[in-house]
Amino acid sequence: MFSTLLADFQIIFERDPAARNWLEVLFFYPGLQAIILHRIAHKLYQIGIPFIPRLISFIARFLTGIEIHPGAAIGKGFFIDHGMGVVIGETAIIGDYVLLYQGVTLGGTGKESGKRHPTLGDNVVVGAGAKVLGNIEVGNNVRIGAGSVVLRNVPSHCTVVGVPGRVIYRSGVRVDPLEHGSLPDSEAEVIRALVDRIESLEQQVEQLQHKQIPAPVYHISIAAEEACDALQTQEEIPVTQGAVCQLRNKAIQEFLDGAGI
Repeated sequence: MFSTLLADFQIIFERDPAARNWLEVLFFYPGLQAIILHRIAHKLYQIGIPFIPRLISFIARFLTGIEIHPGAAIGKGFFIDHGMGVVIGETAIIGDYVLLYQGVTLGGTGKESGKRHPTLGDNVVVGAGAKVLGNIEVGNNVRIGAGSVVLRNVPSHCTVVGVPGRVIYRSGVRVDPLEHGSLPDSEAEVIRALVDRIESLEQQVEQLQHKQIPAPVYHISIAAEEACDALQTQEEIPVTQGAVCQLRNKAIQEFLDGAGI
């Protein structure tokens, strides 16, 4: 148990640049305090002592804001960064060198008995606010993006993002465990693909119309010109014979640009 606690202590200096000396870590890191109390409660829970393990867990939650059921099995090198709002269920199993951020829940999905909480492999990183629910297995070296909701098994060496969580493989690429924020935005990629497809179809329809029907000359009123100008982006789109006012939705464009797509 001492070697496990030592690994829990040392991993903080590896993964948190703000950790400067052992005194600050010992007194001001609720994640470390919570795991120390949990390991004591877990030992008592394993040998069948009633009430006391749950009391220790309750005291740890009161002091740190982190709730870990005494029955949860947690490997060495476990680190909860900041930690407020973290909840770990009774039958959860966590491997070695796992990193959780604030607001993470490793919970169940109902009132079923037996194994009802997740199993996490080694070197797993779970981003802030993510929820991993049910009796599912998350493989080794997995990253779960902030705010994701994971409801299915996750293979090793991949990344999960979204609600519900979707798996994005990154095989062969070493990932820094602290870079859990640099994740692809799969929803933005889908929207980008749909927008590109719509624009392609619009061009095809316009080409077919030019081939089949002579293009009439439209006399656009001043009000119509102003409406077109309001819908256009900063780049001016000329209104020609047979052309319609092309829509370039600024909100969608800003969303896609902000997502880095």
